[in-house]
Amino acid sequence: MIRPVTTDDAAQICEIYNRYVLETAITFEEESVSVAEMLRRIAEASKLPWLVWEEKGSLLGYCYAKPWRPRSAYRYSVETTLYVRSDSVGRGIGSGLYRKLIADLGAQGIHAVIGGIVVPNEASVALHEKLGFKKTAHFREVGWKFGQWRDVEYWELILGTSERQV
Repeated sequence: MIRPVTTDDAAQICEIYNRYVLETAITFEEESVSVAEMLRRIAEASKLPWLVWEEKGSLLGYCYAKPWRPRSAYRYSVETTLYVRSDSVGRGIGSGLYRKLIADLGAQGIHAVIGGIVVPNEASVALHEKLGFKKTAHFREVGWKFGQWRDVEYWELILGTSERQV
């Protein structure tokens, strides 16, 4: 069910994501993402995992990690993203994908996992809390979508506390 993304998944990922882009404030992207752009994003993530949940040839969700910031001192910190197809919400797909992503990140030596949530979003907050994330920031009115200001919270999960050898 859960597997690494392939370039063949880009069109279905766009179908899942673009619904959120066009119909919700959950993402601050405001225009549909093309398959070519999604392929570029997948290719850009060569060192960090992108995962999909597939059933009978259909993608029901996807998640990925990207570098938190570009400076080298941030190399053990990532930001995560997760989307589930709207007709598949509530089936444990998000939890399953996120748990696998966190496990893969831990195996790669990642120390801090950061999730950004446009609030209000009770389901995403509950998921992050269930997986052990702690709220670390609340930014007021940092995004403008659908005619109103939106707040963003950041949630963090520390995977390890040992000092890294550089």
